[in-house]
Amino acid sequence: MERIDGRGDMELREVKIRTGVMLHAHGSCEIRSGRTTVLCSAMIEKGVPPFLEGTGKGWLTAEYSMLPASCIKRKQRERQRQDSRGTEIQRLIGRSLRSVLDLDAIGENTIYIDCDVVSADGGTRTASITGAFVALCLCVKKAMGEGLIGKSPVKSAIAAVSAGLVHERPMLDLCYVEDSNAQADMNMVGTEDGGISEIQISGEKRPVLPKEFAELVGMCKCGISELIKIEKDVLKDAADVIGGKGLKRLVIATGNAGKVREIKSIFTGLYDEVVSMKEAGIDADVEEDGKTFHENASKKAVEISKLTDCDVLADDSGLCVDALGGEPGIYSARYGGDHGDDEKNIETLLKNLEDVPDEKRTAFFSCCMVLARGGKEIHFADGRVYGRILREKEGENGFGYDPVFFYEPAGKSFACMSAEDKNAVSHRAEALRIMRGLIEDEQK
Repeated sequence: MERIDGRGDMELREVKIRTGVMLHAHGSCEIRSGRTTVLCSAMIEKGVPPFLEGTGKGWLTAEYSMLPASCIKRKQRERQRQDSRGTEIQRLIGRSLRSVLDLDAIGENTIYIDCDVVSADGGTRTASITGAFVALCLCVKKAMGEGLIGKSPVKSAIAAVSAGLVHERPMLDLCYVEDSNAQADMNMVGTEDGGISEIQISGEKRPVLPKEFAELVGMCKCGISELIKIEKDVLKDAADVIGGKGLKRLVIATGNAGKVREIKSIFTGLYDEVVSMKEAGIDADVEEDGKTFHENASKKAVEISKLTDCDVLADDSGLCVDALGGEPGIYSARYGGDHGDDEKNIETLLKNLEDVPDEKRTAFFSCCMVLARGGKEIHFADGRVYGRILREKEGENGFGYDPVFFYEPAGKSFACMSAEDKNAVSHRAEALRIMRGLIEDEQK
């Protein structure tokens, strides 16, 4: 059964954002999501609520209303008392935007957000949050340009979207007809790094099962990621107020805990935060079907970077043995048949080298590293470390082929070295040092 507007279940309605639509606002936009249209504005004024006076902190507050002709049946103007729905939504907008603001950076000023619904066809609160964020960034850009704010208070991009179970099918971004017929519906507010600011979920006709909830959250995260890309495209140079100009978070595109520990120990400090895919809330499995280490690393980094606005670092590394014509090479992790089985991999390697004399058991570890951003490869680095293959395992440290890789300068296997000593000379360490230099040059 097709959706009412022919979209796929994971597809957003067409989103259009037009900025600078209000002459006197410090930041404004019109956001259209399907047939829902909201006018959003942001203005900054000196002064804060009484509970913040003298603290040096600022504040953000929001107001939301629906214009009389925004619905099929005329809606009365809210002259004296706002209805409970409007009150709930404007509080949601305010909470959502404050969750990504450094209120200390605003000083004792208040940012006022106004969201007025021009046309309602479902998703007015989520469209309001997304549009309000665009207006907020434009307002901050103007305030910084005028010297009212010294540095950007915007810590992260944020957007909102709905999802629900309609005819027992999970669907993203519900229009009014879908929402009114849903077994359950959910609104989610999320940030560019996969964080969740708020979830509102209601089992209208039946409770939502844990598996269904997880699926709806996953759908919303994908939708939020798309919306944030739209926000940044629309903001253009004003997007530089988001998260400042520094590099905030690096996602390591691997599930290998050993690699994560090793990369963290070398890269922490260059970014505010270094996290694994799991820690970033990214669940993806990119097939490594390249013919070289570079092809595999690039594919992983680029594909994962499409799922987040953070920088993504991926590597493909392996052991290359001269007597075996470069094997196991790109097949290092599955040389024994099962992916990630270190014992089988080592057993297969030693068996294939059984008749090779010690002086011809030379080998090197190779690591190709790629940094991607926004679905594009940005930097590439390659590192190598040379040694030879032992006839039996030595040492308990490290992972992979470390127990049989003898490193001549240290006079011991990688598995006999401390993590600190190994990280100082490993192939991955060399690639990381090169990569770090490339990123540092980029920041200058």
